[in-house]
Amino acid sequence: MSEQLPPIDLPLDAGTPVGRRVVLGLIGLGALGVAGGSALSAGVGAIAAKDPTGVTALVPGGGGYRYYTVTGPVADVAPADYSLSVSARPSAAPVKLDWATLSSLPQTTITKDVQCVTGWRVASQTWSGVLLKDVLLHSGADLSAAALTFGSFDGTYTESLTMSQGLRPDVLVATSLDGAPIPNEHGGPVRLYVAPMYFYKSLKWLGSVSVVSAVEPGYWEKLGYDVDAWVGNSNGRNDAPI
Repeated sequence: MSEQLPPIDLPLDAGTPVGRRVVLGLIGLGALGVAGGSALSAGVGAIAAKDPTGVTALVPGGGGYRYYTVTGPVADVAPADYSLSVSARPSAAPVKLDWATLSSLPQTTITKDVQCVTGWRVASQTWSGVLLKDVLLHSGADLSAAALTFGSFDGTYTESLTMSQGLRPDVLVATSLDGAPIPNEHGGPVRLYVAPMYFYKSLKWLGSVSVVSAVEPGYWEKLGYDVDAWVGNSNGRNDAPI
């Protein structure tokens, strides 16, 4: 039995290139009959690689989520094969933190709404993992540096935070969602979770964290979204706070 999915809320007047590209990408996928929250097929990825809109996939998902990717299917990495690359100071050689190391660090759980800048919200989601601050401390990071950058192991997505933002007690290197492993389509096995910001800041498929000397706009910011993405106070939106 298929799950009934809520309508997708994607305003055409969002005022950024992203809004238009997402809508056009959705139209193309609708013609292919794509539905559900599973990863896209290789066929869809191949077609979307030639998509002039720049969007590879936007698929309605269960529980109110929408799954976005601009790179097509992303390899499903098992926890046993996962490692997080952490560069503790600008230009420093990275250290690798495997799943066992992340599991051995103090664990934190945060329950908040997930709010997307395109307008949809999923209430009371419970994310667990290691505070980004604790990952940085464990790695000997220079906490006096200006900023942090994040890279996805899909090879495309990037994000950034100021150091003060990254040290907040509601920013996680997340390893579980609602008590279960984070699935691939949600950016698992490990993703960034930035609770007070719109969901595009919560980088999927987290592969690297780097301490840097200045904030560097991430993938979505280069397409027009705000670098600071506080829910209800950025991107021209006035959503209720999470």
